[in-house]
Order: sequence, then C-alpha cells, then structure tokens
Amino acid sequence: MKKSFFLILLPILLSCCSVGPEYRPQKIRLSKEWYPESITKQAGIVVSEKKEIEEVQRWWENLHDPTLNKLIDMAVKGNLDIKIALSRLREARALRERERARLFPFFDINASATRKRISETGRTEELYSVSIDSSWEIDIFGGIRRSIEEQEARLLAAKEGLRDVIVSLLSELAINYVELRTYQERLKAVISNAKAQEAIYKLNLSKYKAGLIDELYVQQSRYVLEDTRSQIPPLQEGIERAKNRIAVLLGKRPGEIDDLLSESYPIPEPPIRVVIGIPANALRNRPDVRRAEFNLAAATYAVGKAKAELYPKFDLSGSIGLESMSKGDLFKWASRTWHIAASITWKIFHAGELRQNVKIYTERQKQAYYEYKNTILKALEEVRNAIISYVKEKKRCHALKKAVDAARKSYELALDRYRAGISDFIDVLDAERSLQQLQDQLAVSKGRVIIELIKLYKALGGGWSSFVFHVGRQWSCP
Repeated sequence: MKKSFFLILLPILLSCCSVGPEYRPQKIRLSKEWYPESITKQAGIVVSEKKEIEEVQRWWENLHDPTLNKLIDMAVKGNLDIKIALSRLREARALRERERARLFPFFDINASATRKRISETGRTEELYSVSIDSSWEIDIFGGIRRSIEEQEARLLAAKEGLRDVIVSLLSELAINYVELRTYQERLKAVISNAKAQEAIYKLNLSKYKAGLIDELYVQQSRYVLEDTRSQIPPLQEGIERAKNRIAVLLGKRPGEIDDLLSESYPIPEPPIRVVIGIPANALRNRPDVRRAEFNLAAATYAVGKAKAELYPKFDLSGSIGLESMSKGDLFKWASRTWHIAASITWKIFHAGELRQNVKIYTERQKQAYYEYKNTILKALEEVRNAIISYVKEKKRCHALKKAVDAARKSYELALDRYRAGISDFIDVLDAERSLQQLQDQLAVSKGRVIIELIKLYKALGGGWSSFVFHVGRQWSCP
C-alpha cells in the first residue's frame, strides 16, 4: 500500500510548476545626453558613461567642508527616518522567511492525559498519548513559490526604500547646512553695512551740529541705518531655524549641536568640474526607480499567487506516537500508533470569487507598471530641471559678482565726492542701497548655486551606496 501511495504521488511531484506570468526586468532606453554640450559645458558639467561615479556617490566631499562631512556621518548614525526604514526592511525580510517556511513540512508534538468516569457503570477510564504530527502542503502549481517571489521583491523594494531615505536625508541636511551658511554670510554683510552706515550717520550729525548741512541729510542717513538694522532679526531667526532643523535630522534635540554650528564659515564653493552619468545609468542608480520596478515585480508574482488558487491543493499529513490506557504501558512497543494520509482540496465553485481575484491582481500589476513608467518620467524631469537650474544660477551668480564689484566702486566714489563736497548725499544713498541689495542677492545666489548642485546630485541618486547597514544576518546596503 505504501509503495502504491508513493507511485501515485511521484508523477504529481515531478509535474510541479508555477502558474502565472514571469517577471522580466525592464529596460531603459534613453539618449546619452541630458542637454546639448553647449548648455552644460558652461557650468563645467561633464557626462560620463561609467555606471558608478564616485563623485556622485560621495558628492558632499566635492564641497570640501569638514563640518558638513561630520554632520552627514552623524545623521546616518542617528537619523530616526533611517531607523524606521531599517525596521521596515527587517519586517520585509521576516515576511519573506515566513513564506519560505511554507515549503517545508510542519511538525508538532502533542501529549495528553485523559481520565473520565462513565456515569452508568461508575467505572473510571484513563488514556495517555504522545505523538509527533506532521503536515505538508505540496506546492504543485507554485502558489507558495509565487508568494515567496512576491515577498522577495517586496524585500528588495524595502531595501530601495532605505536607500531612498538616505538620499533624501543627505540632500535635505546639506541644503539646510548651506542655508545656515547663507544666513550667516548675509548677516555678516548686514552688520558690516550697519557699522559703515552708523559712521556716516555720526558724520552727518556732527556736520549738522556745526551748521554745515541740512537736517534732511541726518534723517536720511538715520533711516537707512535703522532699515539695515531691521534686517538683522529675521536673519538671526533663519539661523536658529536652520540649526534646529539640522539637529532634528541628526536625531538630536534642537539646540544640542549649536556649539558645532555657532561659528560662521563661508558658503561652500562649487567644484570646477561636475561629472554626472548618462540618463540610462543615472536612472538605474535612483532608488525610487529601482523600488518602483521591484513593486512591479511583486505585483507580477502576486498574479501567479492568485491564479494558483484556481487549481487543486495537495496535502500530506502523518503522525507517529504512543497511546495506552495505562501510564506504565505507554512506552511499550505495543503502544505505538501511526497514520499517513493524503488529501486534495479543489475550490470548484465560489461564484466567480477566485477569477475576480485574478483580475484584481492583474489590474494591480498594470497599476504598478504605469507607476514605474511615471517614476521614470518624473526622474527625467527632476534631473533635467536640476541641471538647467544649476547652470542658470551659476551664470546669474557670476553676473552678480561683477555687479557687486561695480556697485562697491560706485559707492566709494560717491562717498568720496560727498566728503569733498562735490556731490549731493542722495548719490551716496542710492549707491549704498544698490550695493547692499546686490551683496544680499549675491550671498543668496552663492547659496542657491550649491543648493541646486545638491539637488542635482539627489536627482542622480547619489549617496546611498556610500553607507552600509547591518540588518539581521545580511547586509542591506549597498
């Protein structure tokens, strides 16, 4: 009988297959240029066909700012969003291992002792048993295997989610750091201008008291001075806000790292040469694109899992144990028991529920495909916008530097002419106002150049492969 049972089961085992569609990796076919070289060359942008570009992956080192490098290391270790993403990754790994466990037989140990009294006779009966029970669902049509493949894809998507968090964290931290340095530089310029204006105000006041000039000049110099002083509190507020945001990104309390950020340093300078990858390689490097593709793979395998429910399920079960009416006889050879069974379950009529379930997962697969395509389009848009913003802001910054030089020279000439009594004070006020506005615009533009460069590196997916996290028994990155 045993031989006949296994002869019947053998062809079934040999014919195991996985129903449903197979996932095939998507191909990205794009041109090798983001923009014509005539546009990118003026900003020092060079396109390389190398798949992994070190300058992109560790882009913050190109800014040559030790404080920023230190902050990034602290953020990767302490940021709470990263800890959340790591926890999700561990959860996805556990879900995959739980599905894998279904491929193997399950074993349970049962032991019982029963004593009962029969009412009619008043006799007491006892029953003792110990058994090892086993059950095994044979994955003939691949429903379990499809479920494992789905969870594997979900795990890879969670890994890309962690990488996406890292990319976003690094860019946000660096942007806030540049904003801090921009506020500090603007504040430094405003304080310097206020001191110069205070000297002019005192000069006019002394001239007025000596009867050399009209009171109008005194009031004009005073309102210019007070207007400049009024710009200091908003800049100080911006500095404190940037410090607090940086602290939170590091997983620390606001104010906890003020000592590290209190000293004012110049805005980082952009590198002369910026190397980026070709469109196809750059998109493959973006965690959000990779995550969208893994979600598509998971949705594809889920269709097969749903289709497997249309087919029969084959189960094996068995038990070996000991059973006796007496404790003393429980472990004797004669007390042994066993059984083995095979069963087939086939959901032949569920009013269309199973086929509708297949349609549901098929539509979800289509949604995942369109989301993947949409992610690529948005990624292309983000990179192209980042490139053109960096190119144009760098050009604007260059023009503002020339304008500041000219405005400073104009102010010095106007002030010298006024002191010599050749020109009116209104010329000094106009030159002074223009210089102050242009200085502030230049500081903002210098910061914007670096911020646009950071956004470009983020759009290229830079940063995630530079850090390794230990999750469970495996390495999650790179």
